[in-house]
Parts: sequence; structure tokens; C-alpha cells
Amino acid sequence: MGDDPVATIYERVKWIVVDKLGVDESEVDEGSSFVENLNADSLDLVELIMAFEEEFSTDDVPVEISDDEAGNIGTIRDAVAYLKNHGIED
Repeated sequence: MGDDPVATIYERVKWIVVDKLGVDESEVDEGSSFVENLNADSLDLVELIMAFEEEFSTDDVPVEISDDEAGNIGTIRDAVAYLKNHGIED
């Protein structure tokens, strides 16, 4: 999934969302709400957060998203902004 070294944060987040939620790639854009547009339930949201942590963590920079912070990540755009604000670069 995240093997493409030139993939942007947005592309990597999108791949995770398509994979975890089983939605068609065409349904996903930056403004897509995980719950309202992509029909994610609370378990899906937990799995997404865990997948983001795994995908974007490195040995040098672990990504850990607290429950409070996860509650503020409701769209693809929110996830990308969160990751960029926490040192992840395209």
C-alpha cells in the first residue's frame, strides 16, 4: 500500500481509507467525512487511526494519535493536516 516513495500524505491516507472502509476510490476526496460520506462506524474509526499510526511511523519518528486528537480527525483533510502538523512530510 504505502510502498510508493513518491506518494503524498493525501494519497497514502486515501489508500488506507479505501482499504479499511472498502469504499471505491472515486468516493474519496479531501473533504470526505469518514462517518457522513464513507459510513464509518466507531470501530472503523479506531482501525483508521491505528492504520495511520502504522503507515506514518518510522523508527525515528513514531506517530501516536491520542483519543482526544483522534476525535478531531473527521475528514481526509483533517487526517492529512494532523500528520503534516506532527512532522510528516510528503
